[in-house]
Amino acid sequence: MAKQVYPVRVDEEMKRKLEAVAKHERRKPSDFVRLLIEDAIAAYEKEHGPIELPSPTK
Repeated sequence: MAKQVYPVRVDEEMKRKLEAVAKHERRKPSDFVRLLIEDAIAAYEKEHGPIELPSPTK
């Protein structure tokens, strides 16, 4: 599956905190954000069941 770019706007303080936590976890900020998203989706699916996706259109 190809990776997609998903821009997110954050204020300077949040950006700096994200960079600090990512550095502490020895990850790039983008990899850390991806991990947070994966964790959030997994938690949602644990509570609500699998997310059913429509068939991709071409």
